[in-house]
Amino acid sequence: MQWEVVIGLEIHTQLATQSKIFSGSATTFGSEPNTQASLVDLGMPGVLPVLNQEAVRMACMFGLAIDAEIGKRNVFARKNYFYPDLPKGYQISQMDLPIVGKGHLDIALEDGTIKRIGVTRAHLEEDAGKSLHEDFSGSTGIDLNRAGTPLLEIVSEPDMRSAKEAVAYVKAIHALVRYLGICDGNMAEGSLRCDCNVSIRPKGQAEFGTRCEIKNVNSFRFIERAINSEIQRQIDLIEDGGKVVQETRLYDPNKDETRSMRSKEEANDYRYFPDPDLLPVVIEDSYLDSIRAALPELPPQKVERFQHQYGLSAYDANVLASSREQADYFEEVVKIGGDAKLAANWVMVELGSLLNRLGVEIDQAPVSAAQLGGMLLRIRDNTISGKIAKTVFEAMAGGEGDADSIIESKGLKQVTDTGAIEKMLDEMLAANAEQVEQYRAADEAKRGKMFGFFVGQAMKASKGKANPGQVNQMLKAKLEG
Repeated sequence: MQWEVVIGLEIHTQLATQSKIFSGSATTFGSEPNTQASLVDLGMPGVLPVLNQEAVRMACMFGLAIDAEIGKRNVFARKNYFYPDLPKGYQISQMDLPIVGKGHLDIALEDGTIKRIGVTRAHLEEDAGKSLHEDFSGSTGIDLNRAGTPLLEIVSEPDMRSAKEAVAYVKAIHALVRYLGICDGNMAEGSLRCDCNVSIRPKGQAEFGTRCEIKNVNSFRFIERAINSEIQRQIDLIEDGGKVVQETRLYDPNKDETRSMRSKEEANDYRYFPDPDLLPVVIEDSYLDSIRAALPELPPQKVERFQHQYGLSAYDANVLASSREQADYFEEVVKIGGDAKLAANWVMVELGSLLNRLGVEIDQAPVSAAQLGGMLLRIRDNTISGKIAKTVFEAMAGGEGDADSIIESKGLKQVTDTGAIEKMLDEMLAANAEQVEQYRAADEAKRGKMFGFFVGQAMKASKGKANPGQVNQMLKAKLEG
């Protein structure tokens, strides 16, 4: 049987406010446990929550960026459940009237096509504390620093049909919230985490299968692996005559499998009550207009501009615009180096590979945009070849200075002097006289491969410094002559 996968995601983004959503406590990551939790965060008797206006502004920014309906009147509710790290027994969230309603986000797939993913809603809520197990033998420690940190929970439609699509969507959300400056997107610190709802159904069936939720996955790689693992589990289960049970599961990356965490009695297994301490939030059009006017250029607009302005493919434009820092770096390189396609290639391939190797982000790149742009100028004016440029790039990454000083100190200048190239070719052909005879005797079909041999010998003789275009042209003339 052929199966179709159905995926919907809930992405929890921690908003980058200075204080918590209902109190003045700090939100700094990594502080000593329980040093940033006030009586408000713990819901002690007699305390009153006060809504952080900045969290509302950030939620509106997100809503406008995904072309969503903004809830002009949105209401907070108490979501009642028991967790050891939730001492007050409820989480303040939004249910019926969220701040962000239906919207959408376009994602770029690997084959270059664009797919639209619907966003059902995005609501404001407070984060819970954290249970710690590592440092307590047979016990659990509770850190309530995170309790009350503002979250925007972004709920997608079940529009994704593969783990790769799900990852592309999370990456698009990740890029968007970072462009907007509303979340730092640090998944390792839990600033952005994802719950994956996965189900399968026979291909062609309209009705959804029973879904399972994989809780709190915190890296792109693990999202893909967790979803694929859960898909396989559900297929194996059904094909063996079993039945998928609706439940919450956890992904274990060491075993590459999901395991049951708790069953769900029904789809909505929480009780919500209106929060008596918080008034409805009323958002005026003039407030939205001022936020809209201040929005930065967002990834979709940037992608479109990169295609039109620089003549890039949709795929390249999407990759370069995937983070604000990378897009700015690329544009700086183009400004200096002057060739957008060459710049795109170097930023995505050579620089991308270097950053992966070092495990750093582009804002910590050892080669600055000005240095890379300067090197591209030397490729364009034939001072160095593309091959020599790789040596120059490695030297720049090693902190040996800019392209010009490296070319000078290492003697890497490309030979473009026709006379010098001709002399070198004559010597090389004389040393390979037998191969020259074979080439001239061969038919056209075989000559292509043989010609490559002579080009290789010529570049070897010039230590890679001869201009490849000139070498090819002059070599052809000499061999045919």
